[in-house]
Amino acid sequence: MNELLLQVPVIGMEVEQFLLLFITALAGGAFGAALGALPSFIFTGFVVFLGEGIGVLQRQVGAIEGIPAGELAAGITGVIGFGAVTGPHIAFAGGVAASAYAGKKYPDMNPAEGGYHFGKDITYAFGTKPDILAVGAIFGVVGMLFTRVANGVFINVLEMTPPTDFIAVSVFATAFLARPVFGYPIVGKPAGDGYLDMSPFERGDDHPKADSEGEHAGRPATEPWLPHQYKWSGVTTIGLVGGILGGYIWLQTGSIFMGYGISAMSLLFLNLGVEKIPVTHHITLLGAVGAVVIDPVAGSVVALLAAGVLGALSGLVGEVTQRLFYSHSGTHVDPPAMAIAIMMLAVGILAILGVLPNAGYL
Repeated sequence: MNELLLQVPVIGMEVEQFLLLFITALAGGAFGAALGALPSFIFTGFVVFLGEGIGVLQRQVGAIEGIPAGELAAGITGVIGFGAVTGPHIAFAGGVAASAYAGKKYPDMNPAEGGYHFGKDITYAFGTKPDILAVGAIFGVVGMLFTRVANGVFINVLEMTPPTDFIAVSVFATAFLARPVFGYPIVGKPAGDGYLDMSPFERGDDHPKADSEGEHAGRPATEPWLPHQYKWSGVTTIGLVGGILGGYIWLQTGSIFMGYGISAMSLLFLNLGVEKIPVTHHITLLGAVGAVVIDPVAGSVVALLAAGVLGALSGLVGEVTQRLFYSHSGTHVDPPAMAIAIMMLAVGILAILGVLPNAGYL
């Protein structure tokens, strides 16, 4: 057993702890494939909301006998919600990779023609099909390793706070990895006037009926991530609204992640087919961060306004990334994850330079 007390290089964990995490990440990635990427992320929202709710309660009533204040909430949010069970870098990433694989291996699973490429269908639950669950398991482990190594380099080697959210980075990094692994273009070729042009979708232009991706008839030539949430004015508006709400939740409860959890839970309605439900977890999260970094220097009213600004910026960054990296290839690459990673990188750098008093939740 002495070997199990050794530390895993860079990651900074005991070998036994690492093996537990490794095995659980396999199951977590398969879980994401079995349920589907989006349903698994909705579970992330429920678990995070539970953990943050308990955290708010603990801050109000103090420590529970035998459980230090904050420890129970941190375990639910961090170990389960953002950990190997429903962590988006594991479960959601496994589901995304499973969809990419099935889009090539089992195109006949696609329930209807005339929609987006099947590799982008993150609502599809793959049940118990062993090879698809195996893909999810592998990518779940890749996502876990990426996140652990990246954080470990900064914390244990460089002895500094990670400059961005590496869970978010892992979510889109594994999605990009799935594209060449399963034979998709890494970015794809735009059908319109450049990568930002969504006019082919607005005109109803069809994708070629057959090419190297094996398209079905009726696939749109350009596929915006959310057909109801891609116009600049609408994205800015929902960004302001969601950012303010995320900031207000933090101001009143002290929870940075509760707004994120509520936003993720709201996607249950989108998954059930309710039209035009906005996707806002990257918006409410950055709204909370905006309040966290501005409140110490400018007070709550200005912090709430800053929350709206950061929410809007995060929404717009997500829209830019979807136009660049989502719309022109055949698999899902997550715009909210890209927005969170980019926005938190900016926050982290500004905090390192002393421009901001803190780096939010980093």
